[in-house]
Amino acid sequence: MPDVQLVLRSTRVITPDGTRPASVTVADGRIVDVLPHDTEVPPGARLADVGDDVLLPGLVDTHVHVNDPGRAEWEGFWTATRAAAAGGITTLVDMPLNSLPPTTTVDHLRTKREVAAARAHVDVGFWGGALPDNVEDLRPLHDAGVFGFKAFLSPSGVDEFPALDREQLDRSMTEIARFGGLLIVHAEDPHHLASAPQQGGPKYADFLASRPRGAEVTAITTLIEQARRHGARVHVLHLSSSDALPLIAGARREGVAITVETCPHYLTLTAEEVPDGASEFKCCPPIREAANQDVLWQALADGTIDCVVTDHSPSTADLKTDDFATAWGGISGLQLSLSAVWTEARKRGHDLQDVVRWMSTATARLVGLDARKGAIAAGRDADFAVLAPDETFTVTPAALQHRNRVTAYAGRTLYGVVRSTWLRGERVLADGEFTEPKGQLLTRPS
Repeated sequence: MPDVQLVLRSTRVITPDGTRPASVTVADGRIVDVLPHDTEVPPGARLADVGDDVLLPGLVDTHVHVNDPGRAEWEGFWTATRAAAAGGITTLVDMPLNSLPPTTTVDHLRTKREVAAARAHVDVGFWGGALPDNVEDLRPLHDAGVFGFKAFLSPSGVDEFPALDREQLDRSMTEIARFGGLLIVHAEDPHHLASAPQQGGPKYADFLASRPRGAEVTAITTLIEQARRHGARVHVLHLSSSDALPLIAGARREGVAITVETCPHYLTLTAEEVPDGASEFKCCPPIREAANQDVLWQALADGTIDCVVTDHSPSTADLKTDDFATAWGGISGLQLSLSAVWTEARKRGHDLQDVVRWMSTATARLVGLDARKGAIAAGRDADFAVLAPDETFTVTPAALQHRNRVTAYAGRTLYGVVRSTWLRGERVLADGEFTEPKGQLLTRPS
């Protein structure tokens, strides 16, 4: 066993067995053991005592649009991974759009990895994309280490990433099931959307009516039917409609391999509070009513919803016009996701153990990284966030690390200040100061 090089000590360490005082020993970037709080520091080891601040496993965000290369003016690996570290996120998985080229071939994946390699302040993995015409590329991408395949059932918003119709979904799912891959799906039905009223303009109520709950329900019904037929693993992205939850729970009882995520903005923001013209709140599917939000929280509590991810989808500020029909749809949330979720969770009687389960343990499991990430336990990567959970801050856009500091959380007071973030036993952020990039590029475990 290698000599211990670091001991991280806190009166509140979140472990799979509960929260307790502990000293966490680290060697060669991995956790060696979780020991009693007053354990003697081994000779030659460095002690980092964070006192009463909470030591939690670094978060794993499996839904991030970095947009680099090609649309790096929207975001980029340097800024996105700094924002992630500032929010206690130590691993992110990048979506195959809105970069140019999209991650839909092995050559495009190679391009993405070359761009990310020297700019990652946290660990980065990659999703592949399933398009109408790239079925033959899916297995090579899987073999090259992508974590699964993103597909849209309705228009994606960018021409280079078209949606799948039912027949194309069937072909892609058949191929992905053949090699045991994971299909992750933006589930809104295009026909349902097309039949909804399309008013345009600045009124949020009109935009909400244009993306009805039934569009999600219909698309998820289709997804479940095909997953059942093919024996495929599928994952529902950014669920906003609580109406779909009984379908998902029923499918699981029947043995369908389906998981589901939701996002901080669906859990903390409500349609009733969105000002007209404030397209920083626009995302697809949309932020819905408070009553819908209450049911999403119930589904997190009972396990119907597996995890919480950001769906960080930034753009330049000029694309956030006051017309909800034409404004870019996406919420920038990397830096604020932990604090936003924790602020609402504590109001609803949840503890940080729950937040860690939703935002670290379950997300690591989703992408097969649970042998390395998602828990403070022997053998895992020494990835940590140090959080002052009872301290508050008011969100100021100028303080964000995102390239474009447009945020739906501006002016909100949130609980949970991230003191420092650690990657494989090295501090990459402390008191707002970053080290040089130390992130690694990850591939799907074989």
